[in-house]
Amino acid sequence: MRADGRQPDELRPVRFTRHFNKYAEGSVLIEVGDTKVICTASVEEGVPPFRRDSGEGWLTAEYAMLPRSTGTRSPRESARGRIGGRTHEIQRLIGRSLRAVVDFQMLGQRTVWIDCDVIQADGGTRTASITGSFIAVFDALEHLRVHGIIPVVPLWDFVAATSVGIVAEQPLLDLTYQEDSACEVDMNVVMTGAGRLIEVQGTAEHQPFAREELDQLLDLATHGVDQLIALQRTIIGEDRLAPHAPRRDQESWKARRDPENLVGA
Repeated sequence: MRADGRQPDELRPVRFTRHFNKYAEGSVLIEVGDTKVICTASVEEGVPPFRRDSGEGWLTAEYAMLPRSTGTRSPRESARGRIGGRTHEIQRLIGRSLRAVVDFQMLGQRTVWIDCDVIQADGGTRTASITGSFIAVFDALEHLRVHGIIPVVPLWDFVAATSVGIVAEQPLLDLTYQEDSACEVDMNVVMTGAGRLIEVQGTAEHQPFAREELDQLLDLATHGVDQLIALQRTIIGEDRLAPHAPRRDQESWKARRDPENLVGA
């Protein structure tokens, strides 16, 4: 039994509050246990220079933690004059995760900005940001559809993420900060509704771990992500995404993977 009473394969309580911000085209407050993140999705006409005249749109993300979202106050990164490496890593992860399921040709020459602001942190802020941002992005794109700007919501599939790890030789799903701080293996997993992997971030904090343990953690993560995506489906409906959207062409894919194009993404 864990400190909060959960079983090893049990998620913390998850709650979505949609339209949390009255100005953004899409917004949600996601609560995963005591972790709380405000996710907004804003749509702007125009795209970055590397997308101009391509006929395709773009999606990018920013991430920040409020100074007192943790047990002790941390200065705002803007006050320091630079964004830290952790923040860069997380906001690029959020952007990559959501871009994996967007049809940018259907979106047209527009940019979707995701902003994730952690107001309270107890582990899993990046995974909560991804899971909540999917709902915010859907609502932003649905806003465009309702106003006749695009014909359908240009999303391929659902996206959600969770953390897993090994603590005291026990594989655990959805780590709290206390568990994450004590874990022997720490992993974040991002998946689609179809069960396909978008990203796996795994680290041995002390001793290397075995392939069998990796497989066990991926199974545990899949169990958790399936539940998160089931919640997303309940919230936005089963048939609201673009049906049978064609895969993007290979040249467009290569352009998106060009490191020069991904700087600052």
